[in-house]
Amino acid sequence: MKVAVIGGGGREHALAVTLAKSPSVEKLYALPGSDAMAAVAQCVPVGVEDLSGIAAFCEKEGVDLVVVGPEVPLTEGLADVCQAKGIAVFGPNKAAAQMEGSKVFAKNLMKKYNVPTAAYASFTDGAAAKDYITAQGAPIVVKADGLAAGKGVVVAQTVDEALAAVDAIMEDRIFGESGGRIVIEECMVGEEASLLAFVDGKTIVPMISAQDHKRIFDGDKGPNTGGMGAYAPAPVMTPELTRTVYDTILVPVVKGLAAEGITYQGCLYAGLMITADGPKVVEFNCRFGDPETQAVLPLLDGDLAQIMLACAKGTLTADMVHWKQASACCVIMASKGYPESSHKGDVISGLDSVAPDVQVFHSGTKVVDGQYVTNGGRVLGVTALGATLQEAIDQAYANVRRISFDGQQVRQDIGAKGLRHLGK
Repeated sequence: MKVAVIGGGGREHALAVTLAKSPSVEKLYALPGSDAMAAVAQCVPVGVEDLSGIAAFCEKEGVDLVVVGPEVPLTEGLADVCQAKGIAVFGPNKAAAQMEGSKVFAKNLMKKYNVPTAAYASFTDGAAAKDYITAQGAPIVVKADGLAAGKGVVVAQTVDEALAAVDAIMEDRIFGESGGRIVIEECMVGEEASLLAFVDGKTIVPMISAQDHKRIFDGDKGPNTGGMGAYAPAPVMTPELTRTVYDTILVPVVKGLAAEGITYQGCLYAGLMITADGPKVVEFNCRFGDPETQAVLPLLDGDLAQIMLACAKGTLTADMVHWKQASACCVIMASKGYPESSHKGDVISGLDSVAPDVQVFHSGTKVVDGQYVTNGGRVLGVTALGATLQEAIDQAYANVRRISFDGQQVRQDIGAKGLRHLGK
């Protein structure tokens, strides 16, 4: 079949690399793709927000399946536009994508269908939000309602910090129009984990668990980022916990959406907090995570294109999805100044010295005069597999050390929490 991957970041590079290995894929496109993705796909200069342009290209070329990477085109309705032309899409329609596009929508749905999550209130009035914060006390969590590239959350340790967050989001609009409405939540205590699932509208098949590392510095210090690394599977997510998440979170959400007249098809990402009271939802995403994808997909033992097509057609079965008996570790190499800014144009050396069994996914690079240079905040994701988590971590960092560019930022503790769970 002909498949088109929408996007050009590290997540999409991982999707393209995995899809290129699918026996059923005869032609792979990337819109717009990247210089790195050109090794496995034909890149087409159509932007991710050009919904009609994407649909027109896919119709003209006879694309059988569109795989949407980023959240913005999903929340804008790309699936609806393509489906109207008879093209199958792996990714939820506009109504279903509200699970990520509006935190208020997601929280209200969870409340209605008794899905465990943090206590919350939503506000469009800054003064009322501040009164609520003052009454609740700290620590407390302030979130922009809409999309904010994974950064629209402030975990405030003091009331003053929370009040300042309200001003920054609602008055200064540091996250743009996403801050016109905010959600204020109780600060849950526990360990975070991610569980992604393939969904065809009714059938839900969880992937292996993962754990992201959001903060820029070791020990979960410093500002939030889009993610500085991930590993899979995450030992904190035991088989019993995974079953609990399936029963109390994934199934009620998909059924709840269906009861509201919304069919969810694609990847449903549950960001979880493992609390003393059991797993609770931190947030939902309507697509593959970044960088979780770079750790999870290399462990897939099956035909990703067929799995995705089954999700789009409502024919998914659990026996289509199998996983390698191994662990994966993805370490992000970020540019100077990230996450406040990004430095572009720094020459990247050492890519040709990486071990052949280690995958380097390109998040923010481009080729200039025959050399890869930095072109974004998160630059590379170095992913290694191992028979054990320790082996995967060691291999990933050994190859990170072979790559260099000016001002690079790398966390040194990706996977350390997992090792602690394993008693290492």
